[in-house]
Amino acid sequence: MTARVGAHVDQTDPIAEAQARGTDVVQFFLGDPQSYKGPVIQYAGGAEALRADAEAAGVDLYVHAPYLINVATTNNRLRIPSRKLLQSHMDAAAEIGAKGLIVHGGHLKDDEDPEIGFTNWRKAVEATDIKIPLLIENTAGGDNAMTRRLEAIKGVWHAIEGTEQADQVGFCLDTCHAHAGGNPLETIVDDVRAITGRIDLVHANDSRDAFDSGADRHANLGAGHIDPDLLAAVIRDAGAPVVLETPGGATDHQADMSWLRDRL
Repeated sequence: MTARVGAHVDQTDPIAEAQARGTDVVQFFLGDPQSYKGPVIQYAGGAEALRADAEAAGVDLYVHAPYLINVATTNNRLRIPSRKLLQSHMDAAAEIGAKGLIVHGGHLKDDEDPEIGFTNWRKAVEATDIKIPLLIENTAGGDNAMTRRLEAIKGVWHAIEGTEQADQVGFCLDTCHAHAGGNPLETIVDDVRAITGRIDLVHANDSRDAFDSGADRHANLGAGHIDPDLLAAVIRDAGAPVVLETPGGATDHQADMSWLRDRL
């Protein structure tokens, strides 16, 4: 298997979690994904120890930013804390030597002009000290979401491509979100590359729901609504490190890795 396949794991000891799955790539949260309180390093010995131990073990770390970050919103009481939270997670992720910080695209209210969201994304990129790659992830739901549909992703990219740090902004392709968001997986890799020029990470997930359902519910590989051969083809063609965000623990993730290995 050419692709490197890891998984989203508990943050307490990501290196042990990687070893339990026989992988050298893991993703995790730093703190509570539903809180504005800021990042927490739970690893014994703190950030420096995690960075050193991960390097020694040859494990690549990726950090997923909190779900509630929405830098696109017109609501100042959400947008300003979102920017601060993004910066604090960027700082913490850089401190542990992470290879990237993944963040969702956010959304506007249904009656708001998407251009405002695109402009707010540009302002957020300009306001953030980007120390490691910031990987914007496509999302599954919301009619006025910034990264659900390809047109909107194009709007975000067009807004940020002229910024000073544009080369530090990459893309994380989630297979469940693409399917549930109504983007044909047959062409998704080429479609995304045509817009962003890159795919830096793949979130490999099957979907518990139908195409264009708008539902963000992950299933284990081969157990959902995505055609198995198509799912494997997307992961293969993306040519990026892979992180499973499928249900279960180490044993379930090993089964998903094995499923994928048989098809790549």
